[in-house]
Amino acid sequence: MTNLFIVIVVLIFAALIYGFYLMQKRHLKFSTRVFTALFVGILFGGILQAIFGTGSEVITQSLEWITMVGNGYVALLQMLIMPLVFVSIVGAFTKMKESEKIKKISFTVLATLLGTTAIAALIGIVMVMLFGLDGASFTEGAAETARIAELAERSTQVQDLSIPQQIVSFIPNNVFADLAGTRSTSTIGVVIFSAFVGIAYLGVKKKAPKEAQTFADLMDSLYKIVMRIVTLVLRLTPYGVLALMTNVLASSDFEAILNLGKFILASYAALIIVLLVHSLLLASVKVNPITYFKKAFPVLSFAFTSRSSAGALPLNIETQTKALGVDEATANFAGSFGLSIGQNGCAGVYPAMLATIVAPTVGINVFDWQFILLLVAVVTISSFGVAGVGGGATFASLIVLGSMNLPIAIVGLVISVEPLIDMDRTLVNVSDSMVAGVVTSSRIHELDRATLESQTAVIDAD
Repeated sequence: MTNLFIVIVVLIFAALIYGFYLMQKRHLKFSTRVFTALFVGILFGGILQAIFGTGSEVITQSLEWITMVGNGYVALLQMLIMPLVFVSIVGAFTKMKESEKIKKISFTVLATLLGTTAIAALIGIVMVMLFGLDGASFTEGAAETARIAELAERSTQVQDLSIPQQIVSFIPNNVFADLAGTRSTSTIGVVIFSAFVGIAYLGVKKKAPKEAQTFADLMDSLYKIVMRIVTLVLRLTPYGVLALMTNVLASSDFEAILNLGKFILASYAALIIVLLVHSLLLASVKVNPITYFKKAFPVLSFAFTSRSSAGALPLNIETQTKALGVDEATANFAGSFGLSIGQNGCAGVYPAMLATIVAPTVGINVFDWQFILLLVAVVTISSFGVAGVGGGATFASLIVLGSMNLPIAIVGLVISVEPLIDMDRTLVNVSDSMVAGVVTSSRIHELDRATLESQTAVIDAD
């Protein structure tokens, strides 16, 4: 009987996939298909959860087939990350009409990313205080015990490194290894290498314009090929979102969610406030936040369901340039830098909240302004290069807690609700990089407001 139910569930999922294929054939808008996939995934996953319950054999075996679609889609996107980061950043240098704007672009992007991270950390601290979570204890079950043991092992990777040493570790000593993604900080390593290639191009452009133009043409060709691959992969977005959302709803442990409900509410409250900060930043450069969120919906919904900032990069850059009117150079910088620097959710809110929760257990007064300032500073600095990769939030939290000599067990105690919170964290991460792009493009007077305001200028992967 169990096998029959598994077959039925998989067949229903296949029928849903076919339904979205028909929607694509009828040329329904990309954003409409993504939104529908999100809703249908929630509904389908919720129904499976209600009928079979968490941990049932039907759910477990059915999800193996369903997650094959979601994880396969994310894997395809991650395949593109390193080539896209390289061609995007180098292309930003070759496409820049005025090379002196590079400094202004990079400074404004980094300032926005790091500034909002500091604000996000402060918001996380305040939310813990408002919800009365400072010093709170959480239940330790079998999953949590296993997670804590794993974290103890992972913490050895960072405990012997000071923050300056961690920053130095970002520099690639083997760029080919980083292009293959062999390190947790490979992404920022590729970013740094690409920036050096771009700077070298500017130097060659002054002394040997002909050779520089040949290189620029080559990079332009590579960029177009990579972006074409991106377009092909993005066509699969509705299917990926459907599978990923179904998996989240069907596999969620709702009992654990109820037990950690206060922490979840505090986390979501903090992350929503960060989005309001993003809205204020957009308003400061005369961009309507409602227009921004409407046009950014496809990439934000994907970030929410996939929990992958890196996987969202292709859609991120496409959205900035084609829907939000950001110039290509700025969009490439903001999207690529935002992968591994200053992520508001994973590297800002989350580590700050965990540190504030656990600090009273070792006798620290969380209302002490010295503690608050130190925590905000540590969070901001440690946000370089540790988020945007697999387990980025965990890695960032280990560094922050380790740097402040705080217990790391708290990171393992919230494992049961980690996926639920990680969805919104990732959405905030991606939003921050896009906001940095819009704000920077406006500051250098390159923002195409006609594209921004146009109702027809939206992402279309067809």
